[in-house]
Amino acid sequence: MRKGTLLFLLLTFASQFAIGQNEADLSVITRIRQEATENSQVMELAYQLTTLNGPRLTGSPGCRSAENRARKTLEEWGMSNVALERWGTFGKSWENTHTYIAMSSPYYQPLIGIAKPWTGSTEGQVTGVPLLVSIDDEADMEKYKGQLKGKMIMVDSDPDDDLNFEADASRFTDEDLDGKLENSLLGDGSGHNYTPEQIARYRKRRKLNRKLRLFYIEEGVGVILSKRRGDMGTVFTSSASGFKTGTEAGVPEIEMASEHANRIIRLLRDSQEVKVEVHITNDILESDTTEYNVIAEIPGSDKKLKSEVVMLGGHLDSWHGGTGATDNGAPCAVMMEVMRIIKTLDLKPKRTIRLALWTGEEQGLYGSKGYVKEHFADPDKMDLKPEHGKLSAYYNLDNGAGMIRGIYLQGNDAARPLFESWFAPFKDLGAETISINNTGYTDHVAFDNVGLPGFQFIQDPLEYSSRTHHSNMDTYERLSESDMIQSVIIITSLVYHTAMLDKKMPRKPLPEAKTRTTFH
Repeated sequence: MRKGTLLFLLLTFASQFAIGQNEADLSVITRIRQEATENSQVMELAYQLTTLNGPRLTGSPGCRSAENRARKTLEEWGMSNVALERWGTFGKSWENTHTYIAMSSPYYQPLIGIAKPWTGSTEGQVTGVPLLVSIDDEADMEKYKGQLKGKMIMVDSDPDDDLNFEADASRFTDEDLDGKLENSLLGDGSGHNYTPEQIARYRKRRKLNRKLRLFYIEEGVGVILSKRRGDMGTVFTSSASGFKTGTEAGVPEIEMASEHANRIIRLLRDSQEVKVEVHITNDILESDTTEYNVIAEIPGSDKKLKSEVVMLGGHLDSWHGGTGATDNGAPCAVMMEVMRIIKTLDLKPKRTIRLALWTGEEQGLYGSKGYVKEHFADPDKMDLKPEHGKLSAYYNLDNGAGMIRGIYLQGNDAARPLFESWFAPFKDLGAETISINNTGYTDHVAFDNVGLPGFQFIQDPLEYSSRTHHSNMDTYERLSESDMIQSVIIITSLVYHTAMLDKKMPRKPLPEAKTRTTFH
């Protein structure tokens, strides 16, 4: 036997033995790294979903455009079973088509502001003297009854004058990552250790906000000016109210940059006459309330295992202040690129690999919850469907555009040996943290709620919380190409190796009906 042939057989045997022992296939990883770095399309995909498409608020024309754009790309790549799959009815379509706000007295100054979603339009341009309104509880509403009709109101709040000496962008330190190894499975399961007092305050404020929305409508308020957290012109804007069909549109409202809102508040507190010009046009439609997820597959190659599925995904919908680049356009681009690479390299996974780009996530994980209920189980009843036994794992990406530093096991410690093996080749890329902890508020929760292995990645924050998350600064400029390519490499490898396992991913015990986590 020739030495070359002998060496080939030995390497092939060693590779097959390693794969049989659930070790990472380094030859495949080398090919993945090469394709992901030398022929990357991830930034072009991100451009198409964000800058070219625009914001993707669930139910809006922009969201539908992105669904069709992603579907067309996946079809052009030759993916199988590409479809817009209905997950249910959502509610009203809302799109902001014009916003103008400026202070005209005591001097002219253009102002930064974003129309709040699912609020109404002004009757052309209106000019008003804002009335400073302070409502901290239901009792405060009484003193404003009968005084707000047609008024422009400025929601009072104390200005934040603190200078920011911390950098917007950051990466996890070794100490930060060590902290994620500490077991914090107790609590709400989200990884956030909220105190009972904090939870009580949040629920109280949420209840008050619902009543305030109706109060302002009933009182006939003309325009609301408000602010959220943020500085340096960044406006964080979102709303989970008013999108359901049959509900009345909220009072026209602009959420302002804090510096500009604070200026008006200071002038009003000083009894200065302030005039503000506002013009808002929002298109609200209820003619088509159906919403969809984008689905695509790479069929499995093994006769026995091709009916089983490995899923990956992220939410395609966004808020409207920016173009939803870090939340969640870039992660969607990453997941699409993962599919492209597996298809391009003809890796022939044993199991079917299925991509899902969800909608309705920002309002309550509606797309993924609807999909899980239709295909796997209703968490309220835990009536398992045949497909429940066919899913090996679901991988989710939704914490910005930062590089992957590890993975949350979501309490599934039986999966630890696999991930320790699969992450080992990526220590040079800074990814090796395997955390037992839960993390919440995104689509893997829908899978975890019915006892399916659902995983979310640990990612470097970059500017996610400080500048981009749900803000007008969530744009293409805030993306890091090298971070996204690193994420593509790691997720492609994990999805491939999961699809090649002899057995499905280990599972936690099934939860009881109506005992799953409800946060999103």
